[in-house]
Order: sequence, then C-alpha cells, then structure tokens
Amino acid sequence: MPPPAAMLEMITAGILTQAISVAAELGVADQLADGPRSAAHLAKNLHVSEDGLTRLLRTLAARGIFRQDAHGRYELTALSQTLRCDTPASMRAMARLFGSPEHREHWSHLLEAVRTGQPQVEKIRGMDAWSYAGANAAYGAVFNDAMTSMSNLAKAAITAAYDFTPFHTIVDVGGGHGSLLAAILARTPAARGVLYDLPAVVAGAGEPLRREKVDSRCSVEAGSFFDHVPAGGDAYILKGIIHSWTDEQVRQILGNVRAAIKPDGRLLLIGLIVPPGNTAHMSKMFDLEMLLMVGGRERTGPEHRQLLAGAGFELTAVTRTASPMCIVEAKPV
Repeated sequence: MPPPAAMLEMITAGILTQAISVAAELGVADQLADGPRSAAHLAKNLHVSEDGLTRLLRTLAARGIFRQDAHGRYELTALSQTLRCDTPASMRAMARLFGSPEHREHWSHLLEAVRTGQPQVEKIRGMDAWSYAGANAAYGAVFNDAMTSMSNLAKAAITAAYDFTPFHTIVDVGGGHGSLLAAILARTPAARGVLYDLPAVVAGAGEPLRREKVDSRCSVEAGSFFDHVPAGGDAYILKGIIHSWTDEQVRQILGNVRAAIKPDGRLLLIGLIVPPGNTAHMSKMFDLEMLLMVGGRERTGPEHRQLLAGAGFELTAVTRTASPMCIVEAKPV
C-alpha cells in the first residue's frame, strides 16, 4: 500500500472504533447468538434503520467482525463473539466505553495533554476521572463494567500462569469486587484472602466470592492504599493499580505495602509492561490513555525495577501470561 493510503487508513481508524462501539451499544452480537439473521430482521428487533444497520454491518464484516452467509444473512465470528454480553472475557463494555461521548470528548484534548504532560479530565470536568465516574451515573456504569471486563480478560490467564499455592494469606489491594481474588482462592484451597478497596467499592463486593464458594475464606476490608493496607499477608496483589498514578504516588502505595508485608512475603504487580524498542504493543496505546485521563503511565521493565527498589523491594521475576498482562514479582529487602 502506498504510504499516503496507509496513513489514510490509520487516520480513519477511529471510524472503526465507533462502528464497533455502535454495534456493542445496540447489542447486535446478542441478537445473533442463536444463529444468522438478515439485516431486515435485526433492524426490526433493534428498532433502527435497515439501511443504516446494513452499512454498519458491511463495514464491520469487511474487518472480520460479523460475516455474511450464502443467503446474505449476518452471523457471528470469533471477533464478534467478544461483543456479546454473556461470554467470558466479553469486550462489549470496553467498546461502549471507548465509543461513549464522554470518553471521546476526553480524547479530543490529547493535544493539550501532550503539550503539558498533564491529565486533562479534571480541567474538562472540574473533578478527577475517578470522581467524574462516580458523579455521572450513566458513564460511571459503563466505566465500571469496562474495568470488570478487563479483569475477566486477565484472571484466567493470571491463575494459569502463576502458582499461588505457597501463600497462606493473599491480600488483593484495590481488588474491586473480588473477581480475581475469588478465582485465585478457588485454585488455592488452603489459602485465605483479604479483599481491600475503598468503602464505596467494597460495599458492592461479595458476589464473585460467593459464586466461587470462597467467601468463608475471605474477609473484606475498606480503606485507601494511600493510608495503609491490611498487615500480615504473605502475598500482596496490585492488579491494574500502579499505572494510574505518578511515580511519587506509587512509591507511597508500595511503601504502605512494604510496611505491612511479612519478611518472606511477595508483592505481585499485575499489569502491562512497555517493551523496549518501537514494536507495536498495547501498552503504548494505554500509556497515552493514562497520560490523558489520570496522569499515570505504563512502565518498562527497568522502570518497574527502579520503583520497587525505591520502596524497599527487589524485583525477582516477571511472568508473562496468555493475556496482555504480566506479573511482576518482588520481595522485601
């Protein structure tokens, strides 16, 4: 492809994002769960224009998202299966988040974020990203669902890649409603867990723990990891936490873990690692998201090592998983 044409395809990539988001918002994939349907049938059920929907599906089918059969009906592909609401590791919520008017408005301020090196949500909304998600019920629900979907994407890969059985007490710091901790405890019958997050978050916790039948082995505690974390654990998990914060804030969080962890314990940071060089990697896209939204950053391996050392930890291992997430293991020194 000539460079101008290749660049044009990259420039218009946002159109594909919006098309995926609209299909997710309408629930097209759920309509096709029982088999192929015509555009006319789908349009009637979804209360949308048949012409508009046909044009949307044609665009998505050209990218392998949906497929037309010999009768012209649309059916699911492996990609569109991930847009169903009831499949494991569904990406429907993430598609809805990135296509939402609020999120698109945030991204329209990337230029200023790059110019200043500062997040822009607070300047736009008058409050930080976390407060805005809490104050805007509709956007907050989409945001929270998207974060849950990212946890679901990673948890099977994490529990398959790392052996948690040596630990007796596993503390999930900033663990949300406990989806990951529940999956870990289900595979470690001799361990007990502590789910720790802000009061407003853990107030809704418990269902994943009950579903995995591990609630009797797990306590739920409320608090801020900027103040303290529960003491006495021999494994502390921070999944998707440190990328949301500046180096100074991360050192404060890790310092609180260092004060609480057992001398022979392990700290497990779960998230993306930016690879060296200029190879394409999801971490580089999400790094811009962190810059724009919250002022955090995705970090390289050496940057992880340096942060850990500054908080009294030594990096001992990096475990790759089948998901984009890695597990950075460290011990107190």
